[in-house]
Amino acid sequence: MPEKFYTLGAFEFPADVQVIKGRLEAEGIYVYLRDENFLNTDPLVSQAVGGVKLQVYTRDKDRAIEIYDEFRRYAIDDKGNPVTCPNCKAQRSEAYYARKGFYHKLFPFFEKKKYRCLKCGMITKPQ
Repeated sequence: MPEKFYTLGAFEFPADVQVIKGRLEAEGIYVYLRDENFLNTDPLVSQAVGGVKLQVYTRDKDRAIEIYDEFRRYAIDDKGNPVTCPNCKAQRSEAYYARKGFYHKLFPFFEKKKYRCLKCGMITKPQ
């Protein structure tokens, strides 16, 4: 039975993921970078394919999440302050794009930015 992968995160450019990849591999966790080679050949399509996906085996998921959270950059507003979730008040949000509808699937860069709280999952618009 083939093992399943868990996606830890997505990065706009292949170079952005290399530090966390090296850290995970140093801890003995196998890392797969989905769409890395595709974006190395044409980086302009990064938003269209959702960036480089950092994936680990599901058996390593919990340990990988702990390590990834040490390095993760959370969303900041235009003033450089962390985005605060209005629901749970956590400052652990990341940019979120729903990509619903045909237009936003073809042109995802026209979709307005939203934020998804990593603690409670609430999706909000920039304030």
